[in-house]
Amino acid sequence: QVLLGESGGGVAQAGGSLRLSCRASGRAFGNRNMGWFRQAPGKEREFVAAESWSGGTTYYADSVKGRFTISRDNAKNTVYLQMNNLTPEDTAVYYCAASAVATAELLEYDYWGQGTQVTVSS
Repeated sequence: QVLLGESGGGVAQAGGSLRLSCRASGRAFGNRNMGWFRQAPGKEREFVAAESWSGGTTYYADSVKGRFTISRDNAKNTVYLQMNNLTPEDTAVYYCAASAVATAELLEYDYWGQGTQVTVSS
């Protein structure tokens, strides 16, 4: 069992930045691949970014590439999502998730946090 808890959401203006954190507890975090997903009202949950357990491989959705950065600190059992140059289209509930494989496929993730709201005003 891996328990995940996100924090850092809030309101930002377009062009601003936020950093999300996701702290894990329970079974070993260091060997889990971690991902961030988001879900806007009326839309399906979509992939944002993922990082392999070693931190050596990262994946990004095209819509956030160059603006968002995923990173992890295994000593703190925490994964981060640095979000820069935010746009109103980034408004969503953001979820972190853990998987046995490094992937953008939502169905491969078996542990999920409760989500944190990010709202970007124009």
